[in-house]
Amino acid sequence: MTSVPAVPAGAAPLRVLTIAGSDSSGGAGVQADLKTLLALGVHGMSVVTAVTAQNSIGVQGAWDLPVEAVRAQFASVVEDIGVDAVKTGMLSSAALVEAVAEMLAGVTVPVVVDPVGVSKHGDPLLTPDALLALRRLLLPVATIITPNLAEAASLTGLAVSDRSGQQAAARALKEFGPGWVLVKGGHLAGSAADLLYDGQHEYWLSTERLDNRHTHGTGCTLASAIAAGLARGITVLEAVAAAKEYVTGAIAAGFALGAGIGPVDHAWRWRSGARPVPISVDDSGDRPAS
Repeated sequence: MTSVPAVPAGAAPLRVLTIAGSDSSGGAGVQADLKTLLALGVHGMSVVTAVTAQNSIGVQGAWDLPVEAVRAQFASVVEDIGVDAVKTGMLSSAALVEAVAEMLAGVTVPVVVDPVGVSKHGDPLLTPDALLALRRLLLPVATIITPNLAEAASLTGLAVSDRSGQQAAARALKEFGPGWVLVKGGHLAGSAADLLYDGQHEYWLSTERLDNRHTHGTGCTLASAIAAGLARGITVLEAVAAAKEYVTGAIAAGFALGAGIGPVDHAWRWRSGARPVPISVDDSGDRPAS
């Protein structure tokens, strides 16, 4: 199991800022981000971009915060406290994407972009003009982006239904300018295999598929866990592998809450009987064929 570095009592931990929407059910969004960051030993801070009314069944409503409120939150945190890594999540309007991209262009720390397009229940969370702004403005400032299959398809226009589709999507996404691309394969048949690509090498990170439907918050959790790793100064590959181990354990321990899809368990490492799920990393060492 990947260890979490100890911080002496009274010492300030590393600082990670999440810029994302609020999930009233506590399973995803800012709430999942902060739980993840706490579990991984860093100090989580937040810029709330939207408020949602949602539960285990779906999203009943969503309201963007004014751009000036988002800018003020960001300035308040960064100018006084500072930040060691940033993670972005739900940015549902072009105005929000543009503002966040502008703010992040002024920081020099790692940036993890989770291009949230739909909720776990299939509810759309990204307008068409926000999608265009995301491609044009936000992806180029990202250290790594973490789309799932549907998000990769929306961003590239490519159908992603197998591993070759993941490869094609990763190549297309890299052209938008991020440092690294992680195309998640959790919705494909077979083992849960994610493709990490830096423009030259492919890294397949795989684990057994878990029989648990309670997976609300997986994308937010994974991206935040990657940000925690990057804040510690480890490599992107190491951060992604550690994050996949953490989120896979959280999925294994996911629990029923409400009548629909329950959340992953961010505190799984402290539960009796909890066990890490082995992660395999395959480095092909080659640039994928065009």
